Amino acid sequence: MKKSSLIILLILPFLTFAGGGWTKKKGTGYYKLTQWWVVSDKHYTSTGGTDPNVTTGTFNTSLYAEYGITDKLTGIVYFPFFSRTFQNDIVSATTGQVTTEGESINSIGDTDIGVKYGISKPGSKFVLAGSAFLGIPLGNDSGGSDGSLQTGDGEFNQMIRFDLSRSASFGKINAYANVYTGFNNRTKNFSDEFRFGGEIGAGFLNNKLWLIYRLDIVESLMNGLSSAEGSQGVTLFANNTEFAAYGYEAAFFITDKLGISASYTSAFSGRLIFASPSYSVGVFLDLK
Repeated sequence: MKKSSLIILLILPFLTFAGGGWTKKKGTGYYKLTQWWVVSDKHYTSTGGTDPNVTTGTFNTSLYAEYGITDKLTGIVYFPFFSRTFQNDIVSATTGQVTTEGESINSIGDTDIGVKYGISKPGSKFVLAGSAFLGIPLGNDSGGSDGSLQTGDGEFNQMIRFDLSRSASFGKINAYANVYTGFNNRTKNFSDEFRFGGEIGAGFLNNKLWLIYRLDIVESLMNGLSSAEGSQGVTLFANNTEFAAYGYEAAFFITDKLGISASYTSAFSGRLIFASPSYSVGVFLDLK
């Protein structure tokens, strides 16, 4: 099997903010407990083609939180407090015997903390916010017998992001749109990244049901180690990852504050990522 680096399609938290360009009012918050997973037996190579790999999967149980420090300043935390990564057995196609036993690790994952600041004036039709994040490498970056089972990349990163949003009503349907752009500065010879994308959402059933569509793009600046130099064989976190991904999410309010959600995310194209979709289910509390 050709050995090539992989990266899981971990789009949280940078690409799926609950608030877009809107900040939380002082003392209010948004909290979400999510189970996210991906399982894949193929991946996009460094040239954009696809190759098979031993079936590998990752499950993340995470907490995402936004809290209004002031009306214009929101604190944000993404904490995957349980992360499990596994590889299945490799079985000989001729003898049917296990040639390499599968492995798994359990750990916490890389964590992100940040702040979002409202730039636009109150009452503006278009809402603009700027955010700054610090990625903390709390995950395991060298698990398993060959170091290829990982729940983090082992590097601190810093990201800045700008969101521009607009809300509107169409009869009884409330809707919004958001576009964003960001720059992710990475350390330890990982390449920096340029990120951009957007989302649209609409509320139905008196805003009890929200349907959301997202588009997210990551472009590597290729200013770190090459993929081959940075590779540990078949690994979950790689350098010079690129993708164009789309996703759907449905969120339903059971009460005025409590709700549940489900999402599906996949890639139109990619380099050094799994060629399989990811899924998530969650429960959220929106304290307005």
